[in-house]
Amino acid sequence: MAVTKIKPIKSTLSKALDYIQNPDKTDGKTLVSSFGCSYETADIEFEYTLSQARQKGNNLAFHLIQSFEPGEVDCEKAHTIGKQLADAVTKGQHEYVLTTHIDKGHIHNHIIFCAVNFVDYHKYNSNKRSYYGIRNMSDKLCRENGLSVVIPGKGSKGKSYAEYQAEKTGTSWKGKLKIAVDTLIPQVASFEELLQRLQAAGYEIKPGKYISCRAPGQERFTRLKTLGADYTEEAISERISGKRAHAAKAPRADRGGVSLLIDIQNSIKAQESRGYEQWAKIHNLKQAAKTMNFLTEHKIEQYAELTAKIAEVTAASEQAADSLKEVEKRLTDMTLLIKHITTYQKTKPAYAAYRKAKDKDKYRAAHESDIILHEAAAKTIKAAGISKLPSITALQVEYAALQKQKEALYADYGKLKKQVKEYDVIKQNIDSILKVERQPERAKETERG
Repeated sequence: MAVTKIKPIKSTLSKALDYIQNPDKTDGKTLVSSFGCSYETADIEFEYTLSQARQKGNNLAFHLIQSFEPGEVDCEKAHTIGKQLADAVTKGQHEYVLTTHIDKGHIHNHIIFCAVNFVDYHKYNSNKRSYYGIRNMSDKLCRENGLSVVIPGKGSKGKSYAEYQAEKTGTSWKGKLKIAVDTLIPQVASFEELLQRLQAAGYEIKPGKYISCRAPGQERFTRLKTLGADYTEEAISERISGKRAHAAKAPRADRGGVSLLIDIQNSIKAQESRGYEQWAKIHNLKQAAKTMNFLTEHKIEQYAELTAKIAEVTAASEQAADSLKEVEKRLTDMTLLIKHITTYQKTKPAYAAYRKAKDKDKYRAAHESDIILHEAAAKTIKAAGISKLPSITALQVEYAALQKQKEALYADYGKLKKQVKEYDVIKQNIDSILKVERQPERAKETERG
C-alpha cells in the first residue's frame, strides 16, 4: 500500500532538494531522476520559472511523499511508480525532482515540483480536491502494480477515505457488495457458485458460521447477513432457487442507456412478489426492447456479427488511445523544447558576456544563475540532437495544431470508448437472455437422461 502526503515549500527550496537527493538515502543518487530540469540545478531552474509567474504567491514548490508498505515493493519499482505519479500530477508542465529513499524500514518516494508551470506560468492549485486526486491516482498505480491500497484515516477519530467517498457517492462497501450479489444471483445455480463468482470478481471470502466478504482495498470483512434479511445464506439460496423474491425497491429513475444485465430470471422469480411484479415486468421488457432496437438499428442479425463488431470497435478504440498517447508525448516534448530554447535565448547575452569577460570568475559570481541556466539549456538541446535552433514562433504554431489534434482525438476516443461499453452491455444482455432460454432445454435433457 502507499500513503501520500503533500505540503508546500515556502522557503529553503535548495535545502529541501538537497535533503531528498542525499546519496546515503538514494543509493548513491542512483534513485534520483528529474523532469524539465537537471536535478543538480533544479533550484535555479525552479526560481527562473517562478520569476515568470503570472500570479503572486508564497509557495515555491510542493513536496509530495509516497510511502509504501515495508517489504511490499523494491526500490526500482517504487521509483517507477513514483515517476508515474509525478507525471500524472504535473501533467508534463511542471519541473520536478523525484527520489526514492531506502534508508528507513519502508521505501518511500519524494517528489518536489515547481509551484509554477513552465507552459503558461500559472500556479499549481493545491486543495482538498487535488489531494484526493493525488491519493486516488496513487491507489490506482498501486493496484496496477499488484500492491495493496491503504485506507486513509485508519486509527483516527475522523472518517476513513472509503467512508468519505461512500458518503459522497452514496455507495458504501456494503452497498457495492449488495449490488454484486444481486447481479450474480440470476447467473448462478448455487450459493457455492455465487461465492466462487465473487472470488473471481476480486472479493476475499472468509468461511465460518457467518460468511464474510472483503473487497479489494476494503479494511474489514463484511458479513453477508449484515446486508439485510435478503442476504443471509438461507435467503440467498432461496433467491437462487426461485423460492424467494428479492424485495428490492424499484429505482427512482432510469439512468438511460442499456442496463448491464436483463434480469429475466429475477423477473420470473419476482412473480411471487406482488409489490415487485409489475415494475420487474415493465423494467425487463424495456431493457429487452432496447436491446432489440439496438440490434435492428445496427443491422446485426447473427451473434458472430455482434462479436466481430465488438472486436472492430475495441480495436479502433485502442488505436485511438495509442494515437492520443503519441500526440500527448509529442506535446510534452515540444513543451520542454520551447522551454529550453526560450531559456537559452534569454540567457545567451549574459553567457556571451561571460565568455568575453577578462575576469571570468568575478563575472560568473555576479551572474551565476543566468550562466548555469544557459549551460543547462545548451546541454539539453545538444542531447536532443539539435544543431540549429528552430523558431519559437514556428514551434508554437505546431504546438497549437497538435493541441487541436489532441482535442479531436480525445473526442473520437471518448465516442469509441462509449461504443465499446454499449456493445459489451448489449452482449451481456443477449448472453443473459440466451442463458435463460437454454436452462429449460438443459432441464429437459436431464430428464431424458
